[in-house]
Amino acid sequence: MLLNVSYNNAEIKEKINTEVGKAFTLVERIKMDGIGSGKLFITTTSIEIHNLLILDKYINTCGIEMRPDGIIVTFRSLLETYALIIPYYKLKLYKGRAEEYSIYRDNYFIKIKADTKNVHNFMKKLLDYKAEHWTSRENNL
Repeated sequence: MLLNVSYNNAEIKEKINTEVGKAFTLVERIKMDGIGSGKLFITTTSIEIHNLLILDKYINTCGIEMRPDGIIVTFRSLLETYALIIPYYKLKLYKGRAEEYSIYRDNYFIKIKADTKNVHNFMKKLLDYKAEHWTSRENNL
């Protein structure tokens, strides 16, 4: 689900929380040694996201936030902020070439440059969290 999250809208926050869970508490963030990716450079996207990104001339960047039940990939276009909401059960993460990761949800995708060790470490943390916590939640349902 691709949403405009520029404005403080209770309905949109509720959709996000329903889809990927509420944000981690401060204590959980500290125990996890952070839940955000930092700035990631976008190399390629699906057509819907591409049409938003070409509206301005700036370098295309995004950030990933981990949530209990999924991730949120945020990026800016013009003065608006957009979020691609991906629950873990729809998340497909591929490591392409040595310098690129592909993040898929249904017909949306974003490919990011992985030119630093921090990007690789964050993706490993994301996959480890998904493997440990999401599979145990599915078994309890």
